[in-house]
Amino acid sequence: MTIAPVSRQLPLDLPHRPHFSRADFLAAEANQAALAALDRFGERSGTALAISGPPGSGKTHLAHIWASRARARWMRPEILAQALPELAALPPAALVFDAADQVAGKAAAETGLFHLLNLVRQQGSSLLLTARQPPSRWTVALPDLRSRLAALETVAVGAPDEALLGAVLVKLFADRQVSLGGEVIAYLLPRMDRSLDFARALVAAIDAESLAGKRPITVPLAAKVLAALQQEKAEGE
Repeated sequence: MTIAPVSRQLPLDLPHRPHFSRADFLAAEANQAALAALDRFGERSGTALAISGPPGSGKTHLAHIWASRARARWMRPEILAQALPELAALPPAALVFDAADQVAGKAAAETGLFHLLNLVRQQGSSLLLTARQPPSRWTVALPDLRSRLAALETVAVGAPDEALLGAVLVKLFADRQVSLGGEVIAYLLPRMDRSLDFARALVAAIDAESLAGKRPITVPLAAKVLAALQQEKAEGE
């Protein structure tokens, strides 16, 4: 039996988990105010802080930094209703409520968040919320929750600028033990989406393409992968 030669060797699809430590966080003008607010947050019990910003701006990384320091319990809207009785019985000292704006427009979820904010105040816990929009701009139907959200301390994270994205790309490639010339980074920066999430996806795809074809990472290879990712993103919108 003759076996046809394989022209490309597909790389193993091994997971590459992002690093969310303080040492891995790249401070920049876009996130400076949020980082400073987190450094101060938690000094007063019974308080809540909301971090808002566009997708891929680093909100989750900031929340992980604080959660690690405060030993916070991590929550999302889909588990809030089930978790409330346990939180009331054994309230943790610190909580992160990720993607908190997803409660808007859902009656049960809005009520759950209202009870959570009350619980934090009564039990002297600290609550960090992340969201795309500031809480005062969420479209919530529950009047009591709306007034609570309007009073929350909020800090915004801006979209990463070109300098930050460049540093992120270099670091993401280095995390994969990939060293490449500056011409690839210089090509990608003005053409890619200004999002840390997109940067992670782009680096992973470029690395996979390089390994699959046993080719070095060059501008043509990076351009091909970038175009494919952007087309995929456009088709999904």
